[in-house]
Amino acid sequence: MIDSNLRDRAGRRVTLRPVDDDNWRAVADVVPRDDQRAWVYPMAARYLLLSARGDVWTSLAVYADEAVVGHVMWGVDDDGSRWIGGMVVDAAEQGRGVGAATVTTLATWLAAQPGCTAVRLSYHPANTAAAALYSRLGFTPTGETDDGELVTELPVEGRRDGGAALRGARRAGGAG
Repeated sequence: MIDSNLRDRAGRRVTLRPVDDDNWRAVADVVPRDDQRAWVYPMAARYLLLSARGDVWTSLAVYADEAVVGHVMWGVDDDGSRWIGGMVVDAAEQGRGVGAATVTTLATWLAAQPGCTAVRLSYHPANTAAAALYSRLGFTPTGETDDGELVTELPVEGRRDGGAALRGARRAGGAG
């Protein structure tokens, strides 16, 4: 379990756990709001398949206390950077700070991994809610695009900004 001791606005502890025999169906059933389907797959099941059928991504179940409320995945790039992708918070759970707590928890854990040079993620340019969230958490645009999405980066402690952005993301994560 990955736990940064962050809570959503309802006071529930947000943790990230491996997808396993007990929770995979609940993770697969996570669906975004209808207006978000232009930017994410309509069900988290697609991301589970990407993780299961490839060697790039690792899926995690997002929990609020003991309930599955989302999906997120992570991967390692050739340059040592860690990537966050495939984040889907169930439509019924949005607006409670689960997304901010998820990104902050995973970014903090990834940054602590040996050899991590930066934590990156990407989002569709029209997804203004994602842009605002990631900016608030300290991610800054790199100027690069990946598959039509804007790439953002959170520097890792000991590199570039001495970790100030990551420390700021941890503070903002529980409120988002």
